[in-house]
Amino acid sequence: MVDEVKAPADNQNEGLGGYQHMRRIVLAVLVVVLFAALLFGQSTFPPNTPMHESIEMFGVLLIFLGIVGRLWSTLYIGGRKSAEVVTGGPYSITRNPLYLFSTVAAAGVGAQIGSFSGIILFTLLCAGAFHIVILREERYLKEVLGAPYAAYLARVPRFFPNLSLYQEGDTGSFKPRLLLNTLLDGLVFLVALPAFELIDGLQQSGMLPVWFTLP
Repeated sequence: MVDEVKAPADNQNEGLGGYQHMRRIVLAVLVVVLFAALLFGQSTFPPNTPMHESIEMFGVLLIFLGIVGRLWSTLYIGGRKSAEVVTGGPYSITRNPLYLFSTVAAAGVGAQIGSFSGIILFTLLCAGAFHIVILREERYLKEVLGAPYAAYLARVPRFFPNLSLYQEGDTGSFKPRLLLNTLLDGLVFLVALPAFELIDGLQQSGMLPVWFTLP
């Protein structure tokens, strides 16, 4: 079910666009900083060992789950987030599925180190940074959408999904351009696969020093 609220759509989209832009910047900065820091770090599980490879493959699954989840979320939100309360599909079980699935993908990036600590580190930093953006976005949407959004806040969890609340809902008037943009954003996560393979190779050849290890 979608509760519609009449408001100036252009101004709303412009205002919310700032938070969406902030989300992209936060994610990009986190990935770059962590990638730079881990140039000189290595997993305690050496490359090409079963445990190292298993963690990496688990990470690949997380990355693809994150990308697919972001696309699923975009099918429902379709540019409507600041015009009406979207409560169907992934938005019926969590208020911020795009942030949730971005965090899942970021965890997959951390797994490319071949380390459990990498998964936890990337997850916590990404979720923590997104939490700040989410709080600001919620304050904005409360002002714009009013009582229907307040009721939605009371019913659906902010981040961790409650699967028992799932409702199919309606995707509304979907815009293919938004899906393409989300796909392109998500493909950035895949850059981690060859990037960390390159780091492993450089470390094994001695071209990159190893200053610390992660379990």
